[in-house]
Amino acid sequence: MTSSPAYLLPSEIRVQGHGLWLREWTDDDVPAMVELFDEPEIDRWTPLTSPFDAEAARAYLARARASRALHRGIQLAITVDGGEPCGEVLLFPVADGPGIDLGSEAARPSRVGEIAYGIGARHRRQGLAGRAVRLMTAYARDELGIDAVILRIAADNAASIAVARSTGFHHTDAEPITRDRRDGHVVLHTWLHRA
Repeated sequence: MTSSPAYLLPSEIRVQGHGLWLREWTDDDVPAMVELFDEPEIDRWTPLTSPFDAEAARAYLARARASRALHRGIQLAITVDGGEPCGEVLLFPVADGPGIDLGSEAARPSRVGEIAYGIGARHRRQGLAGRAVRLMTAYARDELGIDAVILRIAADNAASIAVARSTGFHHTDAEPITRDRRDGHVVLHTWLHRA
């Protein structure tokens, strides 16, 4: 038996606001993906392949499209004008959905989405991450009907913690989760945004 998708995605996703245009990746973006994702900070904080070359970019793009086709997630290029990618923002359903432990929060949401993002080195310190998180959080709620949005952040990722705080996310007392990485594992804490 196959499970139904957590949310149905429109045939075309166009998300604009806060001076950004979030768009789907194209085959022409492969060189930009290599520039954005083949660098130490992306390697440190994300599960992306390293080194991230053109072959890795094409494989990543194929997985993103397959996930999108199955309504399992959205992976969008962050741009300021629909052109050059500056990074990526992702939205996907949380695997344990309604049963997710969000700590001492009063009511458990029935539909939870997780946002993740990465900004290329030469595009940092421009507020792109915060604007992309705000935009994707609003999209998740308004367009997809998601009840709660979370970020999962390592305790020593000061930049992402600052983004979480500035965009209205609150650290929960939920048990940290461990995700495997090619060089071991990373412990992530849950940050919650509710309407």
